[in-house]
Amino acid sequence: MSTSKEPYHHGDLRPALLAAAEALLVAGGPAGLSLRAVARAAGVSHNAPYRHFASREALLAALAAEGFGRLGAALRQAGGLAGQGRAYLAFAAEHPALYRLMFGAELQGTSHPALREAAAGAFAALAGVAADRSTALAAWALVHGLAGLRADGHWPADVDPLAVLSIAIPAKP
Repeated sequence: MSTSKEPYHHGDLRPALLAAAEALLVAGGPAGLSLRAVARAAGVSHNAPYRHFASREALLAALAAEGFGRLGAALRQAGGLAGQGRAYLAFAAEHPALYRLMFGAELQGTSHPALREAAAGAFAALAGVAADRSTALAAWALVHGLAGLRADGHWPADVDPLAVLSIAIPAKP
């Protein structure tokens, strides 16, 4: 039996903390997410998260920024505005808790530069295939509205939101 007093070292602490935070977010929403709970879920000391996140809000902002990064990657992999619309709706349906955190009022991007940059990167993926910025904003408003209505249970169950995407939005030439 070892009596070593060497501290436990977690090689990938930040990703492990973010994964634990996302799991807690899914299980109980942002209200049940604390740095102490995330540390416990990641199997590290309650002080370990402070090596990467100054506060609970900083952790939530990092998690939302990661979500925007994943959304942006999904949008870049999709073809055209209709394909991006499908990818956006799929992301929101597959990750509803993360999606709500990303777009919720709890975080202000102006207070978190990395969050602001990640959100801008996701929008840039959409804007890159639109004819102009106004078209990109209209497409974003459409899919965001559809995703929100569906997530909140206000979308008619007998109507496929993807069918709405057949509305013609001109693509960038």
